[in-house]
Amino acid sequence: MRVGVVGCGLMGSGIAEVCARAGLDVVVVEADRQRVDSGRERLTASLNRAQARGKIDDAGAVLERIRLGHDPAALADRQIVVEATAENEQLKVEMFALIDKIVEAPDAILATNTSSIPIMKIGVATARPANVVGVHFFNPVPVLSLVEIVPSLLTSKETSAGATDFVQRLLGKHAITCQDRAGFVVNALLIPFVLSAIRMLESGFATAEDIDQGLARGAAHPQGPLALADLIGLDTTQAVAVSLYEEFKEPLFAPPPLLNRMVDAGLLGRKTGRGFYTYDR
Repeated sequence: MRVGVVGCGLMGSGIAEVCARAGLDVVVVEADRQRVDSGRERLTASLNRAQARGKIDDAGAVLERIRLGHDPAALADRQIVVEATAENEQLKVEMFALIDKIVEAPDAILATNTSSIPIMKIGVATARPANVVGVHFFNPVPVLSLVEIVPSLLTSKETSAGATDFVQRLLGKHAITCQDRAGFVVNALLIPFVLSAIRMLESGFATAEDIDQGLARGAAHPQGPLALADLIGLDTTQAVAVSLYEEFKEPLFAPPPLLNRMVDAGLLGRKTGRGFYTYDR
């Protein structure tokens, strides 16, 4: 299968990597040459780590299956395109309008990796909403096995089945199907939990370390909610919270002031070196 990936940040590079590791032909499109170079560096580092850990035999051979560039026309012959740009509704809508005009195959699957935006809002930006489906991977993509398949009311059965086959048979991931509601399954449950931890910290009820250790040691979570927010990215956490609140208008979905101020300050977690914790970059 010929795969296109739009965006080569944390999620886009991870998606491109798992596709290439599965032996698929991958084209990645970024906004400009600088981001292409950054994406290539990210992919190279990740594949070298995978080789060092014995997960793959030849990082160079996998990288050769990935072509990176900044011309969207390279997506024309793709059979599936996975959009993995920032969690911004307007950006994604504009991107799908462009992808729709470029991808030639009438039955091509146009997938979005959105973690919260309703698929219908993205699908109707195209002339073929039956081909548009949510295919939500989780970070880090090469490690986590879950993918949410999210059809809209207009997504065809053939598109949903094709997306599920792509995820399960070709990539070896586990797919779950969920309704087209903001947050889908995982984030509709996870984000209120993370926001609650932020409010607890904000109120002075407990320190970040004690909150996280409480969940890690007392509830057997692999990491605490604040460390998890740093991994997700506080900007992404905020964006998902806003999407959930806009759809459901429930107070537990509203981003706390502390989260908003941290995003305003550029303290986004691991990717900037500082969030609720400080990290080496």
